[in-house]
Amino acid sequence: MQRRTLMTALLAGAALPWRAFAAPVKPDAQSALIVVDVQNCFVTGGTLPVKQGEDVVPVINRLAKAFENVVITQDWHTKGHASFASTHGGKKPFETTRLSYGTQVLWPDHCVQGTPDAALHKDLDIPHAQLIVRKGFHPKVDSYSAFEEADRKTPTGLGGYLKQRGIKRVFVTGLATDFCVAWTAMDARKQGLETYVIEDATRAIDLNGSLAAAWKQMTAKGVRRIQSADIAVAA
Repeated sequence: MQRRTLMTALLAGAALPWRAFAAPVKPDAQSALIVVDVQNCFVTGGTLPVKQGEDVVPVINRLAKAFENVVITQDWHTKGHASFASTHGGKKPFETTRLSYGTQVLWPDHCVQGTPDAALHKDLDIPHAQLIVRKGFHPKVDSYSAFEEADRKTPTGLGGYLKQRGIKRVFVTGLATDFCVAWTAMDARKQGLETYVIEDATRAIDLNGSLAAAWKQMTAKGVRRIQSADIAVAA
C-alpha cells in the first residue's frame, strides 16, 4: 500500500519529503557557504524588509562554523538607482518597468551605498569569511545574483574566485529566497557547481507567487533543497 501511494504521488508530481543526504554531511575544502544579502535593509525596520528576515542570522552563524570557505554578498546601490520606483515618475514600489535588459521589478529605495541600511546585520558573526561581493552598484543595472548582474552579461568575478579556490559545491543561504538567493543558486549551477539551497536559512518576499515559481525554476536547473539539519556542525 505504501509503495502504491508513493508511486501515485510521483505520477501526480506531488512534492514528497526527502533528504539530500543519508546523514548530515560535513563540508570539505571544496565546499563553500554563500551568505546572500543579510543586511539591515532586508530585516525588520529596514527599507525593504523580508518577513522574519532576521531569523536567518543565528541559523547562518551556526552553519558557518562548519565551513572553511565562506562568501558574503552585499546589495550596494547608488542613489537614484534604476531599480528604485522613486527614479521613475508615476511608478510605485513592486510595479514593473522595461529597462534595456528587460522587465525590472521596481523596489523602494534600499541598500544605498554607505548608509546604515546597507550594512550587514549587526549579529552576523562570521569572522572567517574571506570575501564580500558587492552587487547592484552599476546605476542602470540591477543585480540579484552573486555571479552575474541582471543584464546577464556583467560578471561579478565570484565564478572565477571560486574556480581558483577549487570550489566544487556551494550551499546558498540568506535573503531573499525568491530573488537574490534563487538567482545566485541558478547561476552557481550554470557555473557547473553542485548547488544546494538551505531552506531554513533563507526567507522570501513572495511577491505574487514568486516563491513557488523560484523553487520550481531552481529545481529545474538542478538546485537541491535541503535543511540546516543536513549539515554536520560541531557542538
